[in-house]
Amino acid sequence: MKFLGNVLAVIVGLFVFSIISFFLVLGLIGLAVSTSGEKEVAVKENSILHLNLNGRMLVERTSEEDFDLSFFGNPFGGDMNAGLVNLKKAILEAKTNESIKGIYLNTGMIIAGQANLLELREALDDFKSSGKFIVAYDEAFTEGGYYLASVSDEIYMNPIGGVDFNGFASEGIFLKGFFEKVGIKPEVFRVGEFKSAVEPFILDKMSPENRLQTQYFLDDINSNALKGIAASRGISVDSLTIINSQMLVRKPKDAVTYGLMTALLYEDEVHAKLREKLGLGEDDEIKTINATDLASTVKSKNITSSNRIAVIIAEGDIVSGKADGFISSEKFATEIRKARKNENIKAIVLRVNSPGGSVLASEVIWREMAEAKKVKPVIVSMGEVAASGGYYIAAPADTIVAQPNTITGSIGIFGIMFNVQELLNDKLGITTDVVKTGELSDFMNAGRPITEVERTIMQSSVEDGYETFIARVAEGRGMSPEAVKEVASGRVWTGNQAKERGLVDVLGGLNTAIEIAAGKIKAGDDYRVVYYPEVKPWFETLMEDFGQTVRVGFLKHELKENYKIYQQVEKLKSYQGIQARMSQDLTIN
Repeated sequence: MKFLGNVLAVIVGLFVFSIISFFLVLGLIGLAVSTSGEKEVAVKENSILHLNLNGRMLVERTSEEDFDLSFFGNPFGGDMNAGLVNLKKAILEAKTNESIKGIYLNTGMIIAGQANLLELREALDDFKSSGKFIVAYDEAFTEGGYYLASVSDEIYMNPIGGVDFNGFASEGIFLKGFFEKVGIKPEVFRVGEFKSAVEPFILDKMSPENRLQTQYFLDDINSNALKGIAASRGISVDSLTIINSQMLVRKPKDAVTYGLMTALLYEDEVHAKLREKLGLGEDDEIKTINATDLASTVKSKNITSSNRIAVIIAEGDIVSGKADGFISSEKFATEIRKARKNENIKAIVLRVNSPGGSVLASEVIWREMAEAKKVKPVIVSMGEVAASGGYYIAAPADTIVAQPNTITGSIGIFGIMFNVQELLNDKLGITTDVVKTGELSDFMNAGRPITEVERTIMQSSVEDGYETFIARVAEGRGMSPEAVKEVASGRVWTGNQAKERGLVDVLGGLNTAIEIAAGKIKAGDDYRVVYYPEVKPWFETLMEDFGQTVRVGFLKHELKENYKIYQQVEKLKSYQGIQARMSQDLTIN
């Protein structure tokens, strides 16, 4: 009865939490509607742009109508997003707006990949050319949070805070032992010794090949970060490398001793310094504006221009259909096709941030990219990751642009199925039986061992798919299939390494790709950038995802450190068909 009582208590608690959260959402929406409408944002004299990115997830783009929830905290336990496009727009406006005197930066626990951090860091570095100040403060900094903050003129940290400055590590979760215990046997089909996406299912640790490639690109990413920090902080790369590799910053005061921090201060003391910079008195209010409001004051460039550059943001796993939250083949093929047929759109920039996914879905998008290339310039800008299927859809481009620390390559495919006979028969006592009209009518039945005929068919399909992938890259890059295979086999590269091997043309961010597109259409400054697909208002997205958000928050609370394992198992649902996907859930810490 005690167990039943606990279960009922959890169910009731979840129900009550859902009801309270629902009404809280309604309240927030009401507040948003009442405070938005026709409100015009005015930038007050002697203001500071406040970029509070602490705890927020940096994504490519959010709604232009984004409502700032940071005042309320996050009642759902999830991560609030910050859009890179809007942030860069706000920083550029702050550079030239005479009312903005500087930037106050909070980046301590930002959630972002290194390439997007670099892109935002470059925007902040460009801002500094105006002669205006950037001051950063947080209670504690992750490696990425500090990398972004290091571009600042002054960096402050709480006296008993901490900074994670000890290099990068990539840790994988391996399910081989779990499958053995529950009676599941993975059947894997792949091409290439570096195609490591299947390793979590068949090994209990990294293969030597995967360890080699991971070490290779991690070293390059870390080197790139250290060079940027060294330049901003006036520390030699050699000295910073020693500090980083030996984790010499172990106490807060060490960060000051080794030059990573300007000083250790409390936030009110940092605010006092901001008042000094603004010429304010001790009790005067610091006028601030956030990125969303400042970006909303920027008028679209050349709004009447007939020269339009379509920037199509492709972020997430590649899947078939038209599901939101993914690079769904039907949805993105339609967007590319519309851009191709629109006479006012003179060039297309595809911004790719994807680890890949379905080969079939990638092929559908590839086809539209190849067709678009026949009639107008097509440029690809790679974000944090554009690997495997992400590279597949990028291959037809006239020019591929990537950041030095972008994760790309992983040219290879795999197929996987799971034999659950032991789980069903021995563990659960479930048996199955089948009647069929042909020898292969129950092809790849998960309730029995795979046959040699089935194995041969699947492996042949994977090998054919790999040859198609190689041909797509060879055609798009103007390389021979043999030359592509030398850098393929599923191997992952950084943008730096990919450029050296002919897989990337230019190092840079999204702005670089847009400038290349403008150059190809000879538009000079007479062009307008238009973003696709359209982004839904924040409250519409929130209501659509409300149930899922509550569910995830509850699971995280209950499973705690086991939630990552749960996520890995859940991802198996998306491994349908032959996949062009990089190493599963690559996380760099």
